[in-house]
Amino acid sequence: MSVVDRSALEASPLADLHAIASELSIDGYRRLRRPELIDAILNKQEGGNGAAASSDEADATTEPPAEEKPAKRTRSRRGAKAAQAEEPEPAAEPEPAAEPEPEAEREAEPQAEVTADADTDSDEDEESAGRRRRRGRRGGRGRSSARDESAADDDQPTEAESNGDADSDSDSESDSAETVEGVVELLANGSGFVRVEPPDPSDEDVYISSAQVKRCELVSGDRIAGPKRAPRRSERFASLIRIETINGRPAAELADSVRFDDLPAAFPSERLKIGSDDPTLKAIEWLTPFGLGSRVTIVGASRAGKTEALRRLAAAMGDREELSVSVVVAGVRPEEISEWNGGPVTPSAAVSFAASEDARNGAVEPAIDQARRLAARGADAVVFIDTLDGCSPALARKALSAARNIVDGGSVTIIATASAPIGGETTVIALDVALTSAGRFPALDLAASGTMRPELLVGAAGAEAIAKTRAEDS
Repeated sequence: MSVVDRSALEASPLADLHAIASELSIDGYRRLRRPELIDAILNKQEGGNGAAASSDEADATTEPPAEEKPAKRTRSRRGAKAAQAEEPEPAAEPEPAAEPEPEAEREAEPQAEVTADADTDSDEDEESAGRRRRRGRRGGRGRSSARDESAADDDQPTEAESNGDADSDSDSESDSAETVEGVVELLANGSGFVRVEPPDPSDEDVYISSAQVKRCELVSGDRIAGPKRAPRRSERFASLIRIETINGRPAAELADSVRFDDLPAAFPSERLKIGSDDPTLKAIEWLTPFGLGSRVTIVGASRAGKTEALRRLAAAMGDREELSVSVVVAGVRPEEISEWNGGPVTPSAAVSFAASEDARNGAVEPAIDQARRLAARGADAVVFIDTLDGCSPALARKALSAARNIVDGGSVTIIATASAPIGGETTVIALDVALTSAGRFPALDLAASGTMRPELLVGAAGAEAIAKTRAEDS
């Protein structure tokens, strides 16, 4: 092989340098960078240990690259070796085929290849963005994808901003933003949506971050209002900037209110009148009275008529404008779910006894939380539950204990069915399965029924009359 000088080597493609190094028997030449490889070739030639080669081969090796076409590289006759040598390798281990060549080698690459690579990268980025947008659209109507929810959550204002202390940028965005009003629907992950056309979802719904839900203690059913911002990047829904009002009251005022469990409670003193001609309901109204904030269970054996009595109570009280009435059906027969759905008060959640205990608990808890929130804000909420037997014992006690008459405030009234008293009731309505089976109504078991402090609801004379009737029945 003829001796090749440095200038000729520097002008040669990397494939030719690898071919020369192979003929000179240079160990590990594929791991060397271009400058190191040139030095190794020169050192090997100066040492005189290189193998002889024909002058034709030397001329072909040192042929300047100016005669090469810019779109392709010239390969040596050693095809397999030259093809493998086109991709550089790091000093420690071979580089993947997708890794770019060192800076010195990139300078020798034709501009056409660089432009093609840039176009390919741009196409790939555009295709990835398209896939993300399609994933967001597949998230379902009324629900954003997990990516959209995370992005919207990160873009929500801080706690200081939600309390009215936002910086100037947020203030300017809020001032120019459109105000949205609707009903809250919470998701399982803690975030939620403002349904502008409740209860149906729509593309105009607005995302609420989990931080805002926690900060304002929102529950499903709350009516809120506040400015929104337009969707960003791959987001599908607009996001709420801050919450200004909750159920018609300023959010800041409600945020400073006392926790529900810390509010003082008193025994029920305002009687809930049923006003029905049904014999069982009339007996319940006069012999086992209850009022706002009562903790009521309708107990009895199976087929004693507990569900029927509860359904008639809900129908009698469901149209009261001064009350917020809700029904939860958890752990009953499928036929009873159909009857509830066909009644005047549609259940907010309904699962049969075939559902798991977690599913039954999940149906009851939101209704209790909603009632607590309404009562803390001065409203009177009544929750009908059929049945507490379908819940875990801990949740049954928690649900029943939520009932209370808040001093100078609202109230939560819980009326639920159960096979036996849970404990802590202010009113127990016991039904006699024998009387029900015989068709003798009212099927009330006065000995097992009773109301604590009835004089607060019906006065001293009324309490005395109840005691006299109970004594005569026994």
